[in-house]
Amino acid sequence: MSEPSPLLGQKSLLKTLLPDSFVDAMIISSVALLISLILFGLFVLCSGVNPFEVYATMFRGAFGTSYSWRSTMIHAAPLMLTALCVVMPARVGMVIIGGEGCVVLGGLLAAWTAHQIPHAVPFVSLTSMIVVGMIAGGLWTLLAGALRQIRGVNETISSLLLNYIAIAILNHCVEGPMRDPTSLDHPSSFPIGDANMLGNIPGSEIHFGLLFGLVACFAMWVLMDHTTFGFASRIVGGNPRAARIAGLSITKFSLLACFMGGAGAALAGVVEVTAVHGHANDSLASGLGYSGILVAFVARQNPLAVIPVSILLGGVAGSGALLQSSVGLSSASVQVFQGMLFLVILGLDTWSGRLHELQHTWIGKLFKLIGRVFTKRSTQTGVVHAGV
Repeated sequence: MSEPSPLLGQKSLLKTLLPDSFVDAMIISSVALLISLILFGLFVLCSGVNPFEVYATMFRGAFGTSYSWRSTMIHAAPLMLTALCVVMPARVGMVIIGGEGCVVLGGLLAAWTAHQIPHAVPFVSLTSMIVVGMIAGGLWTLLAGALRQIRGVNETISSLLLNYIAIAILNHCVEGPMRDPTSLDHPSSFPIGDANMLGNIPGSEIHFGLLFGLVACFAMWVLMDHTTFGFASRIVGGNPRAARIAGLSITKFSLLACFMGGAGAALAGVVEVTAVHGHANDSLASGLGYSGILVAFVARQNPLAVIPVSILLGGVAGSGALLQSSVGLSSASVQVFQGMLFLVILGLDTWSGRLHELQHTWIGKLFKLIGRVFTKRSTQTGVVHAGV
């Protein structure tokens, strides 16, 4: 029997490292990004600004300097976590958009926990804040899932409305029982204390929130793509009738997915309090949960693909101030780009899992023809060199 080719072994290793779902998500996202850049360029051109100058400024503001990289990673950290609030329920066929409420409650409960144990050592205090915040966010999203499974309430609408309830709870607490008397112009909770602040990753100026996001995304990818729980969840989301025949509890898997997604978004709120603000206030309701929806859809609900997409969109968000100061565009113009990207992603949704069919379209035939031309040319060049 002949030994397997080393090339086949490398291909198998490559497929293991980069699963088909990840490659599919990256291809569709890259095409959507290209189309969105073209549309955004036309929008900028109508505003009287050179699109290429805008692209260069956005790249410089996102990745051009060490400060830009730091800003991009800080923006990307909470996006990785809030995206999981959409990704995890989507695996069981649910569309949850309640990440904003989870961020708010996670940050609020973290500040409350620190105030309840003022004399605890920093490790115990931080651990308690993380655990309490994640449980609160998980239960908040689980409520939307329970309304869907038990009462048949649309989970998208209920999770959206729960966002406003969470923000109202935040405003009541920071303006009432949890208000710090020294916060006059901007009502905030009592500070958690410098000792309880989340530090930076050793050797960098980026806080540990980025590490939390990376670990959470990788762990959810392993759980959903490489375990029996993930396989069962995909059955529940893809074919509920088959799941019932197989004896799987749709309610159990749906509620677990909602809890894990909500806990991830709540962790983003805990990170905002412990690494950025130092207390809870209305800055927690800054749209991180809604940006996580965009990240999840661009990443095609793949936890592993959430990481590069979060970094990309974190860089776009971080470049807004530089756009305003350099080329005169409003910092809100990056939100126009994000909106275009979201619409294009929705338009390309029908190609998910069907990229192999492109070879039968005129686009696929065109790329195949170009590939044959270059292959033939490289072969002729190799023959000439071999003859010489």
